Amino acid sequence: MSRINTNVTSLLGQRVLGEQNRSLNTSLERLSTGLRINRGGDDPAGLIASEALRSQKSSITAAIGNAERAEQVVNVAEGGLQEVNNLLLEVQSLVGQSANDAGLSLEEKEANQLQIDSILQTIDRISETTSFQGTKLLNGTYDFNVESQAATVNDIQINAAKLAKGDTRDVKVLVTQSAQNAGFFLSTAGALDLSAADAAFTFDLAGAGGSRQFSFASGTSVADIASTINTFTDITGVSATASGTGVKINSTGLGSSEFVSVDIKDDAGQAGGVYVLSADSSLAASTAGATAYSAASNPLRDEGQDLGATINGVAATTNGGTAKLSTDFLDVEIDLTTAGAQALGSITAATITGGGANFNLGANVDIGNQVSIGIGSVATRNLGTETNGFLSSLASGQDNNVVDGSLTDAQKVVNDAISEVSTLRGRLGAFQKNTVGSTIRSLGVALENTSAAESAIRDTDFAAETAELTRSQILVQAATNALGIANSQPQNALSLLR
Repeated sequence: MSRINTNVTSLLGQRVLGEQNRSLNTSLERLSTGLRINRGGDDPAGLIASEALRSQKSSITAAIGNAERAEQVVNVAEGGLQEVNNLLLEVQSLVGQSANDAGLSLEEKEANQLQIDSILQTIDRISETTSFQGTKLLNGTYDFNVESQAATVNDIQINAAKLAKGDTRDVKVLVTQSAQNAGFFLSTAGALDLSAADAAFTFDLAGAGGSRQFSFASGTSVADIASTINTFTDITGVSATASGTGVKINSTGLGSSEFVSVDIKDDAGQAGGVYVLSADSSLAASTAGATAYSAASNPLRDEGQDLGATINGVAATTNGGTAKLSTDFLDVEIDLTTAGAQALGSITAATITGGGANFNLGANVDIGNQVSIGIGSVATRNLGTETNGFLSSLASGQDNNVVDGSLTDAQKVVNDAISEVSTLRGRLGAFQKNTVGSTIRSLGVALENTSAAESAIRDTDFAAETAELTRSQILVQAATNALGIANSQPQNALSLLR
């Protein structure tokens, strides 16, 4: 080298040493932080991908927390319902004891009533006090708000419904097949006119509830025949109505599980026959198909028919006059009146305006990731049915008290209340096990996989980075030595000046 003002070799060594120092610093930073990407310049595309994955991880973690919180809410509600269920079983026992009229004194019945009153008050207290973080769970706070219930609807139970904030939803039922009672018409041409004065018109009558044999003497009116049959309606599940020249016999309920069976044991020469009733419980247009009493040696049986219906355009599961629908967006049970279940056509059963316990169990906040469940009030004024009455009717002075009220009706009310509470517990259990439980498990797997993907992009590979660090250290040392040699080379020009 013969020029000394510009040491190109030194500049080259400085540049290489700077690059090696930067590589060494990068390796030290990655090893000390554990991250391969510490700033955008390390890997712009990788930074964008890893930040998106980190955002997804945060959403999944929040969703897992939401699901666990939903499970805690259900646990609290289940605890209250379990105690209500135990109390209802105690009421059932007290009603049964009180029915032993001849074996109990008035004082014992009053003592039983005192216990029932205390239990009813306790159930109301549980309904009002069971809460999660100050929010009442069993007093109807999380029940769905239903308006404009149709006159042809006995009851509508909304178990779940997804609604966007501020939205409402009409529940529409299209009846495609009428629900029917089972039934016959026993023609007697008026009062019984048997061939012998001491003869008896005898037949077995059976329904879904049980069977009974009836025997009537000559001269018995159709009104008396109907009245006698109705005396045993609770046993047979069959009711009767005097109608002109005979008696209409119908199942008390609608649907395929209901039936009426008539077995003529002795017609005693009575004129007339057995006619199958038409769908609307009236006589058929033609009586040509009647079975004469003398020919009815085997039981004649007629079965009811279940309702056929769709709810909001989806085929519903039906039983008698009740239609059920269970989808992701709507879970509803509708009990139609007899008139509603037998009239083909569309019914706007009710409008859902909001309510329900809503949980967001997905990574995204949208209606697809939200689930809802209705938790109705378990206060005594709400447990029961419109048909049989409510649990509050068992209190002192009410129609179904155990001192001087109807114990038969009281037992029906308690049975309805137990069924209602058990059904609610079952729905909450299914929600907890299947919806919440499976969500927690699936989100856990998603969190693992998302974390693995983010780690592969962003985290430091210590094996590779350690090797890179060693390489950089060696190269820095080599570059430093080379720079020293380059800086000493211009001194060789001094030898020319001697």
